[in-house]
Amino acid sequence: QVQLVESGGGLVQAGGSLRLSCAASGRTFTIYKMNWFRQPTGKEREFVASITWSGGTTIYADSVQGRFTISRDTAKNTMYLQIYSLKPEDTAIYYCAAHTRAAPTAPNWGQGTQVTVSS
Repeated sequence: QVQLVESGGGLVQAGGSLRLSCAASGRTFTIYKMNWFRQPTGKEREFVASITWSGGTTIYADSVQGRFTISRDTAKNTMYLQIYSLKPEDTAIYYCAAHTRAAPTAPNWGQGTQVTVSS
């Protein structure tokens, strides 16, 4: 089992930047991929970006390509999401998820961190 804790959310003005963090603990050696998702109020959770734990290969949703950068520090067991040029439509709860070799179809989830962008 892997435990995840997100941090770094907050209230920012449109055009600003934020860096979200997701700290993993527990059986982190079983992680092979981590994701960021987000869920705006009243809407479904949507994929934002993913990164493979060992190779660092990244994938982004079309809606965030070019403004979001996902990265990880395997020594710190932490994943990051750098967000530039924030827009009001980026307002959401941001969640991280870890896929492990022990349970590849049942990712572990964090509790989420709120990002609010004012116009």
